[in-house]
Amino acid sequence: MVELQSALQAVDPEVFAIIRDEEARQSRQIDLIASENTASRAVMEASGSVFTNKYAEGYPGRRYYAGCEHIDRVERLAQERARALFPGAEHINVQPHSGSQANQAVMLAVLEVGDTILAMDLNQGGHLSHGHPLNLAGKLYRPVYYGVDRETERLDYDAVAALARAHRPKLIICGASAYSRVIDFERFGAIAREVDAVLLADIAHIAGLVAAGLHPSPIPHADFVTTTTHKTLRGPRGGMVICRERYAKALDRTVLPGLQGGPLCHQIAARAVAFREAATEGFRQYQRQIVANAAALAAALAARGFRIVSGGTDNHLFLVDLRPRGLTGNVAERALERAGIIVNKNLIPYDPEKPLVTSGIRIGTPTVSSRGMTLADMERIADWIDRVLSAPEDERLASEVGEEVAAFASRFPLSTSYV
Repeated sequence: MVELQSALQAVDPEVFAIIRDEEARQSRQIDLIASENTASRAVMEASGSVFTNKYAEGYPGRRYYAGCEHIDRVERLAQERARALFPGAEHINVQPHSGSQANQAVMLAVLEVGDTILAMDLNQGGHLSHGHPLNLAGKLYRPVYYGVDRETERLDYDAVAALARAHRPKLIICGASAYSRVIDFERFGAIAREVDAVLLADIAHIAGLVAAGLHPSPIPHADFVTTTTHKTLRGPRGGMVICRERYAKALDRTVLPGLQGGPLCHQIAARAVAFREAATEGFRQYQRQIVANAAALAAALAARGFRIVSGGTDNHLFLVDLRPRGLTGNVAERALERAGIIVNKNLIPYDPEKPLVTSGIRIGTPTVSSRGMTLADMERIADWIDRVLSAPEDERLASEVGEEVAAFASRFPLSTSYV
């Protein structure tokens, strides 16, 4: 790594300096973005390896290029390790460049243009790739949306079943990007079977929790399971699809040549490393810390007068409704960023504000947990959030808190290995 950094500094000192600045930013700030994490040095080393140089269109043993014997080895290794992490997986494709492409591949494998899909509304916790009208899925297919109960702010499975019976979707998608409660995959499976729909479970956010046994697995109930390989899995950026064997050929064809050409060999190697790390007891302990930290931080903010959507969290994230504070999400996001605390504005269920304004923020604990922060640290973070949002326009206060945050965060390394 030192040799590579020295080469970069010599060849392009401008980019080298920007990378160093980003490393300093990450080190001195508290990252509460629910979809972000810090990969280990081993993962980053594999990601920056000589596999960057290789084209390998096709699949192990069936490539369109010569010289692929070693990428075949590492791709098979990634598949084997993923299969061990997710028991019951029949077929695994580790080539999608992202979680969104993984979802697109599933849709292309089982849908025709104009088919109906039933998915969680983005405005209530879903994801763009689940059928938003500005996304390819929303342009090619007919989306119908389900959401959460207005009072409990939890999934209403009876309402989902009623929508499925009324619209007879060909594909049902379960999974979310901003939902803090356990998802009942078994119930979704029953709903899908009742209307003869294919079930896709998108576990991009909770894959690490599933692998560690802290959230029920969708694999016994879903025809397809998609995930990113970063977020709680703590690997490199990328996507993955697990499916029933009967869909394997159709899925592989939609990934290549349907959506992309050569896979990113260096990222596949890095995924193999991440999957090895995820098989350790240290990783499982880390996942337990993520969940404990999220619950502690949500409770600490609630004790300071913040309203937590659905009353708490079962996983790695939660939403804060800022309306009782008279704030919008974008105001809170900017104020906290000035103080070195990184969150994202986020719509809350039945939000009256626009997506670029929002009434809430989303908070997640994967990164702070990776860096070694624990329950007592969540109290401290809640104090800083409370102080800043009590006077969001006070730049002097933000600067004071920012200095405290920087001194605190700098004590925790960015990257930890579990092997």
